[in-house]
Amino acid sequence: MIRSMTGFASASGALAPHSWGWELRSVNGKGLDLRLRVPDWIDGLEAGLRKQLTDAVGRGNISCNLRVARDETTGGLTVNAAQLETVLDALHQIETRAMDAGISLAPSKATDIVTMRGVLEQATTVDDVAALRATLLAEFPKVLADFNAMRASEGGALAQVLESQLDEIENLTSKAAELAEARTEEMARTIRRNLARVMDNAEGVDADRLTQELALIAVKSDITEEIDRLSAHINAASALLDQSGPVGRKLDFLMQEFNREANTLCAKAQNSELTQVGLALKAVIDQMREQVQNVE
Repeated sequence: MIRSMTGFASASGALAPHSWGWELRSVNGKGLDLRLRVPDWIDGLEAGLRKQLTDAVGRGNISCNLRVARDETTGGLTVNAAQLETVLDALHQIETRAMDAGISLAPSKATDIVTMRGVLEQATTVDDVAALRATLLAEFPKVLADFNAMRASEGGALAQVLESQLDEIENLTSKAAELAEARTEEMARTIRRNLARVMDNAEGVDADRLTQELALIAVKSDITEEIDRLSAHINAASALLDQSGPVGRKLDFLMQEFNREANTLCAKAQNSELTQVGLALKAVIDQMREQVQNVE
């Protein structure tokens, strides 16, 4: 079943002291255009994600955003021994000089000391980037699966629209074939009437040239090949809609071929009803081609 190029998925996860959020979205594109915004301090992460995306997605403008946050409260508090020693030395000097000057100071309390700058600080831990990277790469396939599930769901709805339009093209092609068959005798009468008129005034006319011109008129009015090619394109498009994987480019090429045959049919019509069918064909083909632009 075909997939749409439009999709979205989001997810979140955590591995202490980190938490993160994924956002994956895509829109139509001529090829595969990957745009990743991930933390550059996690070595090897972008390359791993890019490979997974390339393997899972065939076409579209893909944006992958990953935001990683660190919980700074998990490290707890610790005493900076060097800073504490500096503070205690300074307090000792102050108290000694105060005593020499006969000044009485209140005893220092531990609660006073810990509030001094640099004595008590947040403990730091070394991030295990390898473990974080491995966890993120292992989680990403689930995000990709949700993303492609949405693209497949939209593709199913898109396939129904395309199949309906293809059925309409098939019906119009059959109608064109019927009209072409019905006008055969009329075209023959017209050619015979024109031939009789020419022959009445054919003195000195090159018979071979006259035969060529009549044959050319007959060829220009014959739409058998156009009908056959339209039928072949219908079968090819129907087969593509039943396939899995990226088929959007092939369908787009077929729409160009459909349009070419419809234009030729209109040019050869020489019949108001057949011309109307040709114009209706062109309208449906244009509508179908717009929808095909959404197919991966």
